[in-house]
Amino acid sequence: MTATLPRSTTAVTAVETKDRRRRTMYRATQWLLAVVAILIALGMLLPIVWLTLTAFKPEADIVTYPPTLWPRELTLEHFVEVWERIPFARLYVNTIVFAGGVTVISLFLDSMAAYALARIPFRGRGVVMVLILVLLMLPFQVTLIPLYDMLNGLGLTNTLPGLIIPRMTNAFGIFFLTQFFLSLPRDLEEAARVDGASEWRIYRQVILPLARPALLTLGLFHFQYNWNDLLWPLVMSSSLESSTLPAGLALFMGQHVVEYGLLMAGSLLALLPVIVFFLLIQRSFVAGIATTGLK
Repeated sequence: MTATLPRSTTAVTAVETKDRRRRTMYRATQWLLAVVAILIALGMLLPIVWLTLTAFKPEADIVTYPPTLWPRELTLEHFVEVWERIPFARLYVNTIVFAGGVTVISLFLDSMAAYALARIPFRGRGVVMVLILVLLMLPFQVTLIPLYDMLNGLGLTNTLPGLIIPRMTNAFGIFFLTQFFLSLPRDLEEAARVDGASEWRIYRQVILPLARPALLTLGLFHFQYNWNDLLWPLVMSSSLESSTLPAGLALFMGQHVVEYGLLMAGSLLALLPVIVFFLLIQRSFVAGIATTGLK
């Protein structure tokens, strides 16, 4: 005679086997996703790795064929020469003033406009939002020539104020902060309003502290975009004294010859402030992206 297991014991064994298979499949899926994520990250980091290693290669190594990732020898000549060929320190200061000034002023004006659209009822608010969305979809190149003519008539070309003033507010920034302000609860501001607080005080002491993640996120967007912008400074500045780093580095890209070593060394130095800024606000950046638009 053969002993048979009770029906309940057989059912428990089947459930345990099914759970083990499910856990095994889950772990396998997690490992597969991790490998895919690592491969994607390496693919995205490859241009930065290539830029960094190329900046330390001699010119002969850079133009050799087939190209190699690792330098045969390391050199700092490109970093020394880039400071001698162009006024690199002046360009660095101009870029910091331009990108930093636009970021600070734009955050202030964008947040005030967004607060009015999200919290203050007024006639025509929907029309204003539609106009902002239209501006958001309008390419910058469409307004480039009229804007240049207007600033040239005011004598603001070849000046840092001429670079900063047209960027003092941004349709994307207003829309971004409006969506974030709409997601904030109204209880705190209503309590402040009952206590007699003005709209300016509510905006400054209630809304802005709650919007810190969104402000830092938008600040990174503004800083990165203006730091890397080439077209606008190239159009507005005809001399290196009032130009920015991207426009200055463009001088190493001639019609027939590209000085890759100098270009890579200058680009690496120009990349450092953006990386430092991102590392400082990384947590707030992720929080701002994750919560913007949620109610």
